[in-house]
Parts: sequence; C-alpha cells; structure tokens
Amino acid sequence: MSVTPAAGATLQGETIAGFAWADADLTEAVFVDCVIEDLQLGAVVLGGARFVRCRLGRCRLARADLREAVFEDCILTDPAAHAGATFAFSRLDMARFLRCDLSFTRFDRSELHGVSLEDCNLRGAKFERADFTRSLGRQRTRASAVFRRCNFHLADLSEASLPGCDLAGSRFREADLSRADFEGADLRDTDLFGAIIAEARLAGADLRGAEVSGLDLLALATRAGLKITLDQQYPLLTAMGIDVHVE
Repeated sequence: MSVTPAAGATLQGETIAGFAWADADLTEAVFVDCVIEDLQLGAVVLGGARFVRCRLGRCRLARADLREAVFEDCILTDPAAHAGATFAFSRLDMARFLRCDLSFTRFDRSELHGVSLEDCNLRGAKFERADFTRSLGRQRTRASAVFRRCNFHLADLSEASLPGCDLAGSRFREADLSRADFEGADLRDTDLFGAIIAEARLAGADLRGAEVSGLDLLALATRAGLKITLDQQYPLLTAMGIDVHVE
C-alpha cells in the first residue's frame, strides 16, 4: 500500500493491508479499484465515502459509520466460500449500493433507514433485526428503503419492516419473507415464486405484474386492499384451492 487512507483522500488500485481501521476517520474517502479483504473494520467512520469497483471480501464492519456512503460495481462476497461481508451494529442510513454483488452478506442489527440498492445481487443475504425505520416522535416510526431490480434468491428478510417501501422489479424466489411487513409497499413486477410468506403483511401492497404462482393468500397476516390485475387472480385463487372456470 503506497497511499494511506485518510478523510477525503482518494486511493486507486491499492490492496489495502497493514492499516489500522479501528476508530479511523475516513469521512468522504474515495476508493477506486481497491482490494480490502479478511479485515475487521471496527468503529471506522466512512460517512460519505465512495467505493468504485472495489472488492471487500470476508470483511466485518462492526459499529461502523457508513451514512451516505456509496458503493458502485463492488464485490462484497467470496463466491467460493459462500461468505459475504458482515455489517454488524452499523449505521448505513442513506447509503447507496449500485450494481453490487452482496451475495451472502449479513446486515446484523444495523440501521438502514433510507438505504437504496439498485440492480444488486443479494442471493442468500440475511437481514437480522435490520432497522429500516426512523422515529418521528412518541410511538411513531416511518420506514424508508429502496430495493429496485435486486436478486433476493434464498435471502432472509423474515420480520423485516418495510411498509410503503419500493421493491419494484426485485426477485424473491425462495426467499424467507415470513412475518415481514410489506403493507403499502411497491412490489410491482417482482418475482415471488416459492417465497415463504407465512404471516407476512401485504395489506395495500401493489403486486401488479408480479409473479404470484403458488402464493397462498391465506397464509398472510394481512391482505386487505392488495392490488393485482385480472390475470393474476387465477393463480392466486388456484393456490387457495379454488377451481377457477372461465365460463
């Protein structure tokens, strides 16, 4: 490593090793084509930092500040080991991930209000007690997150609270959505084939254009006001054991 990471600094094409990440202030630092692997990044401040075409393999970011950080075309997974990066007790409010591979990544008890992920691979990712909400006062919270055209195959979003959020065009094949709250969410053009939806909340959600074959509405905790098209009623009714006749 010829350049030492610092707040506001730009590092390009570096393999970063031998740097003490713990408690480091790297606010608005820029990393381009860098490799950061097998490291513990404890309590590091990366607010507003930008990562472009970087590889962060087998890294654990614990109590890290990543508010408004941006990741573009980055790889945060080791496909051979089926292991991704871990964000534990970290702040990712308003962070953005664009075209990133986050397979098997873990978001463990981290704050993700306003996070935005577009065209990302989240296969096998786990959101364990991830918090997408922000307090608006006494006993009032609001969720905010965007997951557009993301792949959640085999991901674990059980108990996630994402009411009113934008998940349009994402694929949730065989994902665990049990007890998740998607009330009023934008789920247009999503793929829910094989998803686990036991006790999920979908009241008022927009499912128009979604792949809903095999989706059992009776397994939902809420479904009032669910938006679908005429073509979608047949697979949904069939999944409920109703024999649908055109005439």
